[in-house]
Amino acid sequence: MDNPRHTVTQGIFGYASKLRFPKLFLLTAGLFVADLIVPDFIPFVDEILLGLLTLLLGSLRTHLKTRLSTVDASSTPTSH
Repeated sequence: MDNPRHTVTQGIFGYASKLRFPKLFLLTAGLFVADLIVPDFIPFVDEILLGLLTLLLGSLRTHLKTRLSTVDASSTPTSH
């Protein structure tokens, strides 16, 4: 039988892994602020935040790579 906490965190990470950078950032920031205001209102919220931060950093890296590649492509000099 699965641990209910494991199932909940697995569901949260499954949902969060499909989010793009701005929404993932808002979810992580909102959960962090809620944890600061009301400590331990969700069991294992610290572990969930660490997982979300990992997803956020990976998403940010991908987001920056795509932005840099589009900037590099648009700034290539044209020959006269």
